Amino acid sequence: MKAAYKLLLAAGLALPALAGAADFDGASLGVAWGLPFAGLLLSIAFMPLLAGPVWHHHFGGITAGWALAFLVPFAITFGASVMGANFVHALIAEYIPFIVLLTALFTAAGGIYMRGNLHGSPALKTGILALGAVLASLMGTTGASMLLIRPLIRANDNRKSVVHVVVFFIFIVSNAGGSLTPLGDPPLFLGFLKGIEFFWTAKWIFPETLFLVGSLLAIFCMLDSRYYRREGVTRADPTPDDPRVGLDGAINFVPLGLVVALVLMSGLWKPGISFDVLGTEVGLPQIVRDVSLVGVILLSLAITPKGVREANQFSWAPMAEVAKLFAGIFLTMIPVLAMLRAGEAGAFAGVVRAVTSPEAQPVTWAYFWFSGALSSFLDNAPTYLVFFNLAGGDPQVLMTTFAPTLAAISAGSVFMGANTYIGNAPNFMVKAIAEDRGVRMPSFFGYMAWSGAILLPLFVVMTFIWFR
Repeated sequence: MKAAYKLLLAAGLALPALAGAADFDGASLGVAWGLPFAGLLLSIAFMPLLAGPVWHHHFGGITAGWALAFLVPFAITFGASVMGANFVHALIAEYIPFIVLLTALFTAAGGIYMRGNLHGSPALKTGILALGAVLASLMGTTGASMLLIRPLIRANDNRKSVVHVVVFFIFIVSNAGGSLTPLGDPPLFLGFLKGIEFFWTAKWIFPETLFLVGSLLAIFCMLDSRYYRREGVTRADPTPDDPRVGLDGAINFVPLGLVVALVLMSGLWKPGISFDVLGTEVGLPQIVRDVSLVGVILLSLAITPKGVREANQFSWAPMAEVAKLFAGIFLTMIPVLAMLRAGEAGAFAGVVRAVTSPEAQPVTWAYFWFSGALSSFLDNAPTYLVFFNLAGGDPQVLMTTFAPTLAAISAGSVFMGANTYIGNAPNFMVKAIAEDRGVRMPSFFGYMAWSGAILLPLFVVMTFIWFR
């Protein structure tokens, strides 16, 4: 595993010499180029079950190994300069903005401690989930998830059945709640950068969001009430002597507000200035945003009162796990996205044909399900962009003539990110935090059993009502 790390580090150190033209023809790739990506997903799914100790100690090295399984053959086939350029593009244009934003939200939210003896009644937990759904569109699914997951787990520290609470939290707060504004979820932010109006999604998919979140809250309340009646309180409350409910470290709402402002700035400020960084064009707004977000991280660490993070049981382990796994995911999905972008000429031409009618018109239900299905396993932001471009890519046309198509792409990309742990970054972060707190979360496929039983029937109903 260490050898894989060293090889990947060597590739990174050689980037200045390797970076060049990034273009390669996605139509020339066969499906075999997707095997490293599939191998990484299968490793995430099966290794915790089949070889738990090996995975937990070496998942970073295993991830690096799958990344190299793509990068080395790619360099041999297309040349070191093309490999280097695509490595740099994935790193600078996609991974660094992604991980810096997540780290800023993780750090700021982790410095806010909700104290008090919260009792895990069904009504309280349903209320926390509803609050999280509202906050998700205001401060992002990551920010809302990091803010509320710890107090929600503590509210259940004297209950036996906790897994379903975290699963529904991922469904509602980490995904569905972020569907109404570009601040909520990365796919919608990409649409905002492409010219989609800020409140367009709130106007067009509010009924779908209300239906999905409302249905999930109702199902959760009934399920949790059943568990509560059957089990009651089964453990001694670890915090029986602190009746005062309040917030410590509330000063960290300032960094959270700065994160929101920086994200908005990068979408609204158009100076027309960009720089070539090893073959990748990087706009001045992105540079200002990402450098400022690093400053926000340092600010949060500096202003958080002493003892707050300890009380919150704050740990960098969940962030480190997400950073390592998604580094591999961003690299190994390069050929998969290229094949999708190749359209009819690519290995996934069947997907392109499936979303287009014989009259060359977009098929709304197909856009919903295909963008959603791929967002369940690929990063949902570039998946949104692929289908955005398949539908024409003109924001004015998509907001008017093809508004149902854009609504389907937006809803599919955001809602179905909840289908797997890797569909949206907060999913894995919430899972890691829950496991760090002693919650035995379902396996990769165990979680999909939950999403398949609860989410898919709701998506079918939504299809017949809104996406026919």
